[in-house]
Amino acid sequence: MLNQPMPPKLPQVHALHFQGSLRFESLNFRYTSDASYVLHNLNLEIHRGESIGFVGSTGSGKSTLIDILMGLLEPTSGRILIDGKDLYDLNCPERLVAWRAAIAHVPQNIYLADSSIVENIAFGVPRGQIDFSRVQQAAEQAQIVSFIETSPEGYNTFVGERGIRLSGGQRQRLGIARALYKKSSVIVLDEATSALDTDTEDAVMEAMEGLSKELTVIMIAHRLSTVQRCDRVIRLAKGLITAQGSPDEVLNKDV
Repeated sequence: MLNQPMPPKLPQVHALHFQGSLRFESLNFRYTSDASYVLHNLNLEIHRGESIGFVGSTGSGKSTLIDILMGLLEPTSGRILIDGKDLYDLNCPERLVAWRAAIAHVPQNIYLADSSIVENIAFGVPRGQIDFSRVQQAAEQAQIVSFIETSPEGYNTFVGERGIRLSGGQRQRLGIARALYKKSSVIVLDEATSALDTDTEDAVMEAMEGLSKELTVIMIAHRLSTVQRCDRVIRLAKGLITAQGSPDEVLNKDV
């Protein structure tokens, strides 16, 4: 990481909310020039408003592909097109920054500051500028509002360092609420429901279905029930797409 070039200083840009599709064209990736390729000649198109589930065994390339999708890793070769425009166009470096600003990422391990629930949901927003009605809506959609409202200090309840006062499931639901508060056009759930029990996960996924159809949802999951509600499921193996289609078509197919 220390050897990576510093990104150019760019003026603040508005989030790039794509209108049509995100497309990978002949995408290859390897971490170093003498390493094996992690992704091989990958072609994929994701349409605005779709919910896409990525499944596959450890080492299949899921996390690498998601990091590339979020603009955190640059492809070794091939292109990423946002509404037909190259994400890594050297003549338009602000496009990559604007794309990153359009994405909300919910990892498996959520970082929580030692502050109140409301400040953790509206993370990075000065307290005086927090939209409380938006915080409540995000908490409701993430299925954590009942826990908050039954806590002695409600939304002002402190979570402790790294959320030590919360269960794993509560931390993950706060992470999902944070992503929803951001009102991004793309939300990436990276094993984000793994600490939830089945009933709560179902409720969260049902709430996600009820969100704006302009929101594109990308999720990585080991638990196949997590992607059962997706519009499309994509199975990866050894850096290749081996199957894609409806959840029933992909999940019921012999691996």
